[in-house]
Amino acid sequence: MPQSLLKAAIIGALLALLSACSALQLAYNNGPLAAWWWLDGYVDFSSEQTPRAKAAIDQWFDATRHAQLPEYAKLVVQAQAEVMDPATPAQACRWQQQLRSKLDPALDRAIGLAADLVPGLGETQWRHIEAAFAKKNAEMRRDFLQPKLEERAKASVKRTLERAETLYGDLDEAQRRVIAAGVAASPFDPQAWLGERERRQRDTVQMLRRLGSEHADRERIVAALRVLAEHAEVSPDPTYRAYQQRLIDYNCAFAAQIHNATTPAQRKAARERLKGWEDDLRALTAPQQ
Repeated sequence: MPQSLLKAAIIGALLALLSACSALQLAYNNGPLAAWWWLDGYVDFSSEQTPRAKAAIDQWFDATRHAQLPEYAKLVVQAQAEVMDPATPAQACRWQQQLRSKLDPALDRAIGLAADLVPGLGETQWRHIEAAFAKKNAEMRRDFLQPKLEERAKASVKRTLERAETLYGDLDEAQRRVIAAGVAASPFDPQAWLGERERRQRDTVQMLRRLGSEHADRERIVAALRVLAEHAEVSPDPTYRAYQQRLIDYNCAFAAQIHNATTPAQRKAARERLKGWEDDLRALTAPQQ
């Protein structure tokens, strides 16, 4: 199970948690089934592999429920304490770093579980993964690389607006103009991003094919998956790595700008939404009656 799939599954699970406070518990409790269908769509597990794969997914969700959800709840409590105040780019970057650090244990746990599944995969499944990657990349190109630049910009503004309104509620026209201007000034390069994504995918399948042909032991598989995880986070290409840092710095400033453009009422709505997420996170970790 390639690392890019693992990280996407983890991020997908967290996004499901933050989709809406009223749906959070349902989303998390249905997470193992949703994760199974999603991962099987990439890997196409055999009937012999299916029980072990499902057990690994269940184990990951169970462990995350007890070990990680309390940490996420603490982070949400901290956000409630700060959301009413103005933000700086440095604060926005600190929040991003904290979130990434909270993801690390869940990713490390997923790597350990995936390492036990990798030896059972074969060439037919590697080809299935390559085809699934190609299909998803085509969707990404459709969504991020529209032929007309104005259509591309419009789609990017829409994505950013939806993310902001998930937290703050409806934004007014002046706030929408802030987002449109920020998107227009962003150094984000979808062509470079998709090119890096495809390179990582090729590296992933090549490495796992090699591990399979060499009958690598579990320790080597875990080490290989961790290298892939590191490269997914920080590119080994110095040119792309420099671009990543420019984009991170810009996005921190942009996030602070959006926050500072919100009204006290919108920040109060954000605090209430965060409180709802906290309550649901704590309910998920409470002892079962």
